[in-house]
Amino acid sequence: MSKKGRVLMAMSGGIDSSVSAILLHEQGYEVVGMTMKTWDYASSGGSRKETGCCSLDSINDARAIAVEKGFPHYIIDIREEFGNHVIEDFVSEYLAGRTPNPCVRCNTHIKWEALLKRADMLGCEFIATGHYARVREENGRFLISKGRDAWKDQSYVLWGVSQACLSRTLFPVGNFTKPEIRKMALEMGFAELAAKAESYEICFIPDNDYRSFLKRRVEGIEKKLNHGTFVNSKGEILGNHKGYPFYTIGQRKGLEIALGEPAYVIDIKPDTNTVVLGSLKELEQREILVNQVNLIKWASLENGTEAITRIRYKDKGTYSTLEQTGDTVKVRFHAPVSAVAPGQSAVFYDGDDVIGGGFIAKQKLNGSR
Repeated sequence: MSKKGRVLMAMSGGIDSSVSAILLHEQGYEVVGMTMKTWDYASSGGSRKETGCCSLDSINDARAIAVEKGFPHYIIDIREEFGNHVIEDFVSEYLAGRTPNPCVRCNTHIKWEALLKRADMLGCEFIATGHYARVREENGRFLISKGRDAWKDQSYVLWGVSQACLSRTLFPVGNFTKPEIRKMALEMGFAELAAKAESYEICFIPDNDYRSFLKRRVEGIEKKLNHGTFVNSKGEILGNHKGYPFYTIGQRKGLEIALGEPAYVIDIKPDTNTVVLGSLKELEQREILVNQVNLIKWASLENGTEAITRIRYKDKGTYSTLEQTGDTVKVRFHAPVSAVAPGQSAVFYDGDDVIGGGFIAKQKLNGSR
């Protein structure tokens, strides 16, 4: 048994998790590699060749690293759990007129829980992933902070991870930049790994076409929802659309309607199959409600807490004031924010530290627009 401890490393076959595994191995941890099979693209009716973290090539790449370094590697099939928690939520959120956050759902309900369960079975004290984030203990709580690489930082998608999970989590690449990780892979003798392209699409939609995915997944959706109406903020009919689930808040391109001036999706009303169009100014909001909040830095919030709130993954964030009631937080922005999409995550920061986060509610507040 290693003095550093035994760690279960989630290995997707990509460069970040592979270098993470090697770093832990070289630091003296007893590494056990595990690749989670969450999805097979063929089951969605897609015709494109399967790529990404669930492909056979990626699984083989992960196994090859383990064999090279001499530590065990396992593959677990969690497609049923993934389908129940992530895929079904993804579909139901679009059908509810919201924009889902599948990576957050997966991290919160699937990856960490699945890893911890197997870690206990395999006698591992720790679990590790290749996320660009950092974790530390402070005042009896385990905190997540941004990764050193500002561009690759993935703390935004980790707000839902529980204290119990964080207490056993390692992020080996969190203190490095992506170029440094590529250089490490080259120096370790893994030139092919170092050259691997980035993967930005949702794992179960490798063609990045969620509309086609919905059409394949929900029988008759296109026929049933076609010929819904575009309206303006006054309720005046502007034309027809192809079905409300095929539009997202803030969308401008692909509306296929000419109004003589730029138009954006500012609201989606599933009950009437209505998509509301408006100006860029009408996209702005100053207040939102955030539900299902998980706090990380503190056990509770003092009303009036000031924070930087991010409403999208690549959002730079906006100064805001937070007010908590139960697991709901009202966010009052100090400046207008644009294209707030219900169903997406709002994540609160104190400097580099994640205070917590939750899902943006559909409900609108008086004067929010």
